Amino acid sequence: MSATAAVPRPASCQSGAARRQRRSASRASAAATPGWRAAAVAVARGSSGSSRGRAMLQVCSVAAPPSASAATSAGAMRVVEVDLGDRTYPIYIGRGLLDQGELLRKHIPGKTALIVTNETIAPLYLDRCLAAVTEGGRVKAEVVILPDGEQHKSLEVLQKVWDKALECRLDRNTTFIALGGGVIGDMTGFAAAAYQRGVHFIQVPTTVMSQVDSSVGGKTGVNHPLGKNMIGAFYQPRCVLIDTDSLNTLPDRELASGISEIIKYGLIRDAPLFEWLEANMGRLLARDPEAFTYAIERSCVNKAEVVAADEKEGGVRATLNLGHTFGHAIETCTGYGAWLHGEAVAAGTMMATDMSRRLGWIDDALVQRIRALNEAAKLPIVPPPTMTVEQFRNTMAVDKKVQDGKLRLILLKGALGNCVITGDFDVQALEDTLAAFCEANFHSFFLSSL
Repeated sequence: MSATAAVPRPASCQSGAARRQRRSASRASAAATPGWRAAAVAVARGSSGSSRGRAMLQVCSVAAPPSASAATSAGAMRVVEVDLGDRTYPIYIGRGLLDQGELLRKHIPGKTALIVTNETIAPLYLDRCLAAVTEGGRVKAEVVILPDGEQHKSLEVLQKVWDKALECRLDRNTTFIALGGGVIGDMTGFAAAAYQRGVHFIQVPTTVMSQVDSSVGGKTGVNHPLGKNMIGAFYQPRCVLIDTDSLNTLPDRELASGISEIIKYGLIRDAPLFEWLEANMGRLLARDPEAFTYAIERSCVNKAEVVAADEKEGGVRATLNLGHTFGHAIETCTGYGAWLHGEAVAAGTMMATDMSRRLGWIDDALVQRIRALNEAAKLPIVPPPTMTVEQFRNTMAVDKKVQDGKLRLILLKGALGNCVITGDFDVQALEDTLAAFCEANFHSFFLSSL
């Protein structure tokens, strides 16, 4: 990819040839497709090489449902497919799915499983997950419970997973099951990738952040004191099971943190989703089941399309990191866990937005809309006051998107829903953004500048 690369738009915005190259990763469940969605779906069968003889759904620019009555029924299970050839896997989305054990068991090929969870999730959902896995007696499940929090996302803590697997003499045909949020999912996936050089892996995400982003796409790993997620592997799960009822027990702060990733999809490639969020943020914060079913499915479709096109982040997948270069610096420098990942990403997105404006790539009106949506979601729009320009510089220098010693950033360019991956920018714009956001009086400066 060139130093500055435009990002492919959603299928409806591309030519017929491009659409054929970017088959959607979503397919219908047994439920009938609602009218608002049916208008945006085209079915490709048999003759398409990418569909490999199966009915697939091509998601176009889906018109956002204007009200609860028009949205996807929260009670109907949806299935989004991540199309990776012979490693294709489903994402099941719906209410009460933890009580449908067959959905999990059919993706467990062996007779043993290891459920990895944390001290917060275990009292809430471990018994149900165990019952789902072991019902019928074919599968025997072991459990390991880790401490909760980003500060525990380390090799030292991960060792407990391997210790348990070895103590129980689990073989290569076992399945590791991640029951929890993004930290548990990332750690369990890395443990599965490394144990006996690779065992089966399933994601059961229980937070907004993990349901709309981290459980999909196979990024796994742990943090290093010098950088977030610097030790890890790409390792895809056999399936992702999203029981949206788990959001009922999620703290408000965690809920808002996950919404930051939904906003991201709207900014980088899905303008109708951003517009829907502007109209429906109150419903999400109120945990409206229909609104969340729509937002989660739409996010998973976006993520699955990008992963299918670029599994190992050689190009377009990097766009999913909008705001993350700045955000990871915040997480690293404040201490893992002090700020939630989505909070840091929200502030980082505002920094990327500010830099894009300074470069003349977006207008002030879009900056105001992005800021307003983040505030409506109760997300921070500036980094913590303790952050310095030097901290940002030093931490961003070891970002995973640095290529041949040159920092690349994801920046917004043009109309809503467009971005670029670039290392070709005026460095002074970056310096001005860092200086502005790290000034003690920046809060008043930023508010008065819009």
